[in-house]
Amino acid sequence: MDYKKTLNLPNTAFPMKGNLAQREPETLKKWNEAGLYKKIRENSAGRHPFILHDGPPYANGEIHIGHAVNKVLKDFIIKSKTLSGFDAPYVPGWDCHGLPIELQVEKKVGKAGVKVSPAVFRKACREYAGKQVNIQKEAFVRLGILGDWEQPYLTMDFAFEADIVRSLGKITQKGHIAKGAKPVHWCTDCGSALAEAEVEYEDKHSPAIDVRFKVVDEAAFMGLCHHVPEHEGHGPLSVVIWTTTPWTLPANQGVALNPDLEYAVVQCEKERLVVAEALVKDAMLRYGIEGYHLVGYCKGSDLEYQLLQHPFYDRQVPIILGDHVTTDAGTGAVHTAPGHGQDDYIVGLKYGLPVDNPVGGDGVFLPNTELFAGEHVFNANAHVLEVLEAKGKLLHHHAILHSYPHCWRHHTPIIFRATPQWFISMDKNKLREQALNEVKRVEWIPDWGQARIESMIDGRPDWCISRQRTWGVPIAFFVHKETGELHPRTAELIEQIAKRIEAKGIEAWFELELAELLGDEAAHYDKMTDTLDVWFDSGVTHAAVLERREGLHFPADLYLEGSDQHRGWFQSSLLASVAMNDVAPYKAVLTHGFTVDAKGEKMSKSKGNVIPPQSVMKNLGADVLRLWIASTDYRGEMRVSDEILERTSDGYRRLRNTARFLLSNLADFDPTQHLVANSDLLALDRWIVDRAYLLQEEIKSGYETYQFQQIYQKVHHFCVIDLGSFYLDIIKDRQYTAKTDGLARRSAQTAMYHVLEALTRWLAPITSYTADEIWQYIPGKRSDSVFLETWYQGLVKLDTDSALSREFWQKIMAVRTAVSKELEKSRAKGDIGASLNAEVELYCNDDFFTELNRLAGELHFVFITSNAVVIAEQFSPEDAIQTEVEGVKLKVLVSEHKKCVRCWHQRYDVGENAEHPELCGRCIENVAGEGEHRLYA
Repeated sequence: MDYKKTLNLPNTAFPMKGNLAQREPETLKKWNEAGLYKKIRENSAGRHPFILHDGPPYANGEIHIGHAVNKVLKDFIIKSKTLSGFDAPYVPGWDCHGLPIELQVEKKVGKAGVKVSPAVFRKACREYAGKQVNIQKEAFVRLGILGDWEQPYLTMDFAFEADIVRSLGKITQKGHIAKGAKPVHWCTDCGSALAEAEVEYEDKHSPAIDVRFKVVDEAAFMGLCHHVPEHEGHGPLSVVIWTTTPWTLPANQGVALNPDLEYAVVQCEKERLVVAEALVKDAMLRYGIEGYHLVGYCKGSDLEYQLLQHPFYDRQVPIILGDHVTTDAGTGAVHTAPGHGQDDYIVGLKYGLPVDNPVGGDGVFLPNTELFAGEHVFNANAHVLEVLEAKGKLLHHHAILHSYPHCWRHHTPIIFRATPQWFISMDKNKLREQALNEVKRVEWIPDWGQARIESMIDGRPDWCISRQRTWGVPIAFFVHKETGELHPRTAELIEQIAKRIEAKGIEAWFELELAELLGDEAAHYDKMTDTLDVWFDSGVTHAAVLERREGLHFPADLYLEGSDQHRGWFQSSLLASVAMNDVAPYKAVLTHGFTVDAKGEKMSKSKGNVIPPQSVMKNLGADVLRLWIASTDYRGEMRVSDEILERTSDGYRRLRNTARFLLSNLADFDPTQHLVANSDLLALDRWIVDRAYLLQEEIKSGYETYQFQQIYQKVHHFCVIDLGSFYLDIIKDRQYTAKTDGLARRSAQTAMYHVLEALTRWLAPITSYTADEIWQYIPGKRSDSVFLETWYQGLVKLDTDSALSREFWQKIMAVRTAVSKELEKSRAKGDIGASLNAEVELYCNDDFFTELNRLAGELHFVFITSNAVVIAEQFSPEDAIQTEVEGVKLKVLVSEHKKCVRCWHQRYDVGENAEHPELCGRCIENVAGEGEHRLYA
């Protein structure tokens, strides 16, 4: 008889190899043809909603690994929330206006207003942005991200552009809009103001100079200082300033001192210099002056309004007071140019100083600038030094390397430049205070995000929302030519303009004739040509998406972006929402870190360490990339390299092989016919179902708290240890050799079925393609996709009063590990080949004697030996080995019995049956009888 045919050998069509790069696109095609996302929405209708609002990536260029991390993390959350019984729609979006697109379009059609009309240029920008959206969308979809890809939100959609204008109108109505010639971050390459989030700090070499500002009325000045009578010193008297931006001196309007600092009058060989007392030694050392002494001193507040002579222009400037002046560096006297610095502007406002800006948008001094007309500011530094030297005002200069603001696009130094701009005022109507109050009501994950955004809001200037660009949503204001005031009907006019934009896009504003809306008043008003900062566009997505789309709600339950967005989208959205609605647009904010290479270095093409997600998907598959994201602690820097991804691929194979093993042993299992009631399951099978139950609770909690790394680790551990090294290893014998339809086998199949149902759902948010592939092979009637399911309800807890409790099985696992180690030693010595060549004698204390005997004659199945005997420890022979388990010694014996050709166990009863002389009694019962009777393992 061919006994091999009597075995229940594993069988499945589920492929061993993932071949993800080939198979995933096929799965994706099926999802699209089936309208899977729409089915999920229909299936979830009526459930409690969970809204994760998508922060829009910029529509320019291929996606990079950071994009993949961001979108996949969002997908983990959306899919897990659906499994948890929520209605969790996902509406992706794109940021479509702004300078980067303008720069790309300029390369193709030329500058707006020069080679092409602004209208033609904007049309080209719209077309370019649309193509970029499609390129990125294709990559995001390929990553396995389910969402409303047919109807994403685009900030350039006409309706969206109209809502941006409406949002501006609402903020205006709430009294937060201000206009003024304030200094703003200005990129001379962009030719436009920059938002806070568009500024990066890089090292730059700058000239550090000490400059004499001569005191106009020396007698009056010294009269304010404490000094020995008739010993006021001799020589010219100058207040010394220190600066690293010589080019700003043409715009100087004052010198700021700290009111509370002590200032010293220092007598040098031929002159007197005024510096902060705390900096005298450092300053004199810097100037190389050894012979000096103090002839007077005073508080900064004593010198307020004293006049100084500008170092090279024919004007006098006052001494003013400001708390921003420190003794960290320099002289304690700060040259003040309100047109070129935020602190300067604020203190200048207090003293009514002129806001002079002699610099054009290209960074070149204006034609009427005395001495420096036509020079670029950074090139003019050397000329300023020459002029100062020639006039005897340059006390000292040297080059320093310091952190300096740069444009994030061009990586070139920027300048502060006062220009007429529109602002959202942080303090005019208590926006800063309101925003900080709202921050406290939001859940920040990780919690350090709260302190980060609080410090940024607390110290930020007014938000400059105007840009001098072509491709952007207009600041749709009419301003009175004489008074500079907004039209009194601005709110009404904004809505009329928004309706026109809804029909024709932003072009409706640019082609609008004033008389169409203002009638006879048109002659008295100017139509603004500035465009809005793109951070305003994305900052009002809560109004244009959350409050507009059916199925969404405001505020969102969650915003999720990179940690740089505390100064970007999180902040612009918060300020816009608080300005409009008095509340934050989100209930919780989750941040992730950035991708770096294996050495922790930033990725760049020049270093050759960039990992394009497209390449990973093409070579290893999207699921491997998704698994890497899940397996990495996303809260910090996320290291990625080809080697790291290969290791992830190994982890993926372990998960896939576990699922395949389970499927291969369910080939003849029909849950409607063969499912065994939990109370009738064998003890080991009840344990693994309980283990899966407990793990599912941990996994649900992990998804709830966004602990994806822990989920991966727990599931991987479950597959490798609980299943692979213990449960599945033990039940192979029962599964293969037990009677096909007997309880022993159907019990194991039932447990494996329950585990597979749960495991597939656990994996679904992370390895989405593979989970849905597994789903198609699980026996029994089921929905079309695992993504239409909720968490598996078929897992049952182990009875707490059961003798074979969780603690019992932990002891069994520990003893099994000890036995396996000794078997391995015997194998290494050549005493045995396979573990079934061995028999084990265990000498145990009372506790383990009782526990191990609970499994009666089935203990050897747990050890995968041909026999196992439990003996009281007092009968332990001298050669018994003490195991690592306290209270358990053992001996490994080579079995002397014949080997059963069917189950390979070496048993005493092999050969006793004349009809089946090569089989053990158990196999005879399984082949020719009612099937063996098992209770435990």
